[in-house]
Amino acid sequence: MAEEKDLQVQNAEKQEIELEDAERTRDRPAFVPRVDIVENDSEIVLVADMPGVGPDSVEVTLEQDRLTINGYVEPMQPEGYALAYAEYRVGDFTRSFTLSNKIDREKIEAVMDKGVLRLHLPKIGPSQVKISVRAG
Repeated sequence: MAEEKDLQVQNAEKQEIELEDAERTRDRPAFVPRVDIVENDSEIVLVADMPGVGPDSVEVTLEQDRLTINGYVEPMQPEGYALAYAEYRVGDFTRSFTLSNKIDREKIEAVMDKGVLRLHLPKIGPSQVKISVRAG
């Protein structure tokens, strides 16, 4: 499990997001995507489920220590059909994480495949500086 000091995670029940300080520009609900977090000695990987989101409709931003994921979904309806019943609400996805200074921000990578976003957050290794010694 990711150390709390490296990555702060908000509780993520299946829920619609209520924005208090901002207005959404899209007329559809936004949901918190489910995220699994795995870790090894060199990186933390976030795996976010965002069904209906493609590579061209996902946005990952990093401002100061806040990593934000936004996924945009366009509703699909087969031509010539009208929706009779729906158990799945279509909406966008948004989620934020706070990163520690132990994450190498310059090397973060994101891969989106079939509605699953994988964010690779490499850790900064221990500093190793070779100091040259000269005759004095």
